[in-house]
Amino acid sequence: MSRALPKYNKRRVGLIGGAAAVALSGAVIAGSALAGESSEDSAASARTFADPGTISCADVAPRLPAVPASAQAEVDRNLADLDTQINEANKRLVDTVGQGGPDFVQNAILGPLKDKRVAAINRIATAIGRTTERPTGLDTLAACTLTK
Repeated sequence: MSRALPKYNKRRVGLIGGAAAVALSGAVIAGSALAGESSEDSAASARTFADPGTISCADVAPRLPAVPASAQAEVDRNLADLDTQINEANKRLVDTVGQGGPDFVQNAILGPLKDKRVAAINRIATAIGRTTERPTGLDTLAACTLTK
């Protein structure tokens, strides 16, 4: 007696396996399509959280010395980048309400924001320093706080 399946059993196994693969693929596609959806109940409960507050940072522009014309475009671009960084941090603060422990905001939002601000402020100082004396003490403006 041969160990191979008879011809009709091979077809049945192939047909059932193919149907299972199609069903599984459909389930995966539907699951990934609905992954970002939320039910009305979870949206309602998300609105019941307290106001997360806002992030406030020192304004860098008024503390800058006279900006040479050759550096003005780069300085303006980096000042706009500082504003964008604050807006992104505030959005992240709202999006992550209720996550993490007591130091979550400091470690996940304020700490990285300070690092990004230090880099942007250093780029501003470097741009100014190419034609005049490089300003000092601007890095003290990098720290931000959470206001409720």
